[in-house]
Amino acid sequence: MPEEAKWYVVHTYSGYENKVASNLEKTVENRQLQDLIQEVRVPTEMVTEVKDNKTRQVERKIYPSYVLVKMVLTDESWYVVRNIRGCTGFVGPSSKPIPLTDEEVARMGVEVRQVEVSYEVGDSVRIVDGPLDGFVGTVEEMNTEKNSVRVTVSMFGRETPVELELDQVEPAE
Repeated sequence: MPEEAKWYVVHTYSGYENKVASNLEKTVENRQLQDLIQEVRVPTEMVTEVKDNKTRQVERKIYPSYVLVKMVLTDESWYVVRNIRGCTGFVGPSSKPIPLTDEEVARMGVEVRQVEVSYEVGDSVRIVDGPLDGFVGTVEEMNTEKNSVRVTVSMFGRETPVELELDQVEPAE
């Protein structure tokens, strides 16, 4: 059985990101390669754009000219991805694919990790990561969709609200 799938970055011609992604998905389906090439993504974000005094929501590519592919690297999967029309190669030294690290995947927001929390609004929590490591505060607000929690911390005699990720805090004893 092949090893675990990892995320790779594929470079494409400018403006061909969606075409490369759809062609790759069709090829994977036609050749029954779902176990080797598991997911293809073109990361996008919603941006508010003002044009001619009108505001509108526009979907913009976060990494233009790049497509992210979650796959098990074999000669066959490399060949399939490399020979998609519009693809110029993998990101890495001399086009040798280098997988993204778990830290890079998390920072880029490619995979959304579900964080199980054992605290609620109003609970006392200890910050375990970041510049406020070791501080204790009270949970004011939680947003599991955005993976964020607002904690009120007492600093220099003042109550200060701090925006953190869910896994940066734990219940205080």
